[in-house]
Amino acid sequence: MSDAPELIRRYFELAPQSDADAYFAQFTDDALVEDEGRERRGIPAIRAWRTEVPLVAYTIHEIHQTETGHDADVDIAGDFPGSPVHLTFHFQFAADGRITVLTIRP
Repeated sequence: MSDAPELIRRYFELAPQSDADAYFAQFTDDALVEDEGRERRGIPAIRAWRTEVPLVAYTIHEIHQTETGHDADVDIAGDFPGSPVHLTFHFQFAADGRITVLTIRP
């Protein structure tokens, strides 16, 4: 997918904003998010997960293609222990550009 870097940047632009509808519209109805070893499948579960995520600032360092999607190397800073942290966000996209899988790992 040639526009994956643009879609990934959009994800990080929308994540801290108050327009939740635009944020959730980025995901397919049955999307899977894995964060801290827990899986959330579907928009209702992803909405619940987002309520647990503190307000943070994202700094994207690099986006690169992998065999199964695209990885974004990101620093996250906020009001939480250990801030800032460096994480890898792995994205897989549907043909329409919506996120099917998002895996967040150290």
